[in-house]
Amino acid sequence: MTEPTHPPATGDHDPARHEPGQSAREAPERPEPQAGPGARDGASASGASAPGASAPGASAKPRAGRRRRWLTALVIFLLIAIPAGYIVISAEQSRDSGQSKEEEAAATGLYNDYPSKVQQRIYNVPVPAGATPVYYYESNSWHRSSLYVQFRTNNWGLDHYLKWAGTSRAALKDGEITITGSQAAKVGWDLSGGQWAGTSLKAEDPHPSQNITVNFDEPGHPVVYVVSTVAFKR
Repeated sequence: MTEPTHPPATGDHDPARHEPGQSAREAPERPEPQAGPGARDGASASGASAPGASAPGASAKPRAGRRRRWLTALVIFLLIAIPAGYIVISAEQSRDSGQSKEEEAAATGLYNDYPSKVQQRIYNVPVPAGATPVYYYESNSWHRSSLYVQFRTNNWGLDHYLKWAGTSRAALKDGEITITGSQAAKVGWDLSGGQWAGTSLKAEDPHPSQNITVNFDEPGHPVVYVVSTVAFKR
C-alpha cells in the first residue's frame, strides 16, 4: 500500500494553530469609538447630578413652603389689624361726637338729637317721625329724673304725639305755659311772647307726669316743649 503523503513543513506559521503548551492568541481588540462632544457633555451632566448635589425640584419645595408661611402670616396680621383700626377710628369719632355734644349741652343744656327709644318709653315722650330739629336733655337725682324734649313737627305729628302721650289737642289751653320758669331756665328755653297753648298730665308714681307747651307762631308747624318727670318712691 502506498502511505499518504503529508505536505512538507514550512517556516510559515499557521495563526490558527498553536503548539502544545502555548496559550491560544486572543483575537485583536477593536478600538473603541472616540467620545464626541455630546457624549462628554452628557457625562458632565450626569456628573452634576452626583449624590450630594441638590436637585432643582428639591430647592423649589422649601421656597414654596416659605411663601405659604409668609402669606399665612400676612393674612393673620390683616385679620387682626383691620378690625383694630376700625375700632380706633370709631372710638375717635365717638369721642369727637361726645365732646361736641358735651360742649353743646354745657352751653344750652340740650343735645341736638332724638332721645333714645328707651328714654322715650320710660318718660312717655314718643317723638313723631319726621320731626326736625329735635333737642333733648335728661337730668337725674336721687328723688326724680326729668327728660326735656323740644321738637318741631306738623299738625299730623302734633295730633299723634298728643294721642300717644294720652291726651289730645282739645286739652291744650290757649295762652297757658305749663313749663315753669326754673325748668325753662335749666335748658335755655325762652317761652315769652307768641301764641302758646299747654296742658299738664299727672300720673301716679312711678309713672311719668308731663308739662306740655306748644308754640303756634308758624302755622302748620307747631313747636312742642315737654318736661316729663319720673319720681321715685322711697
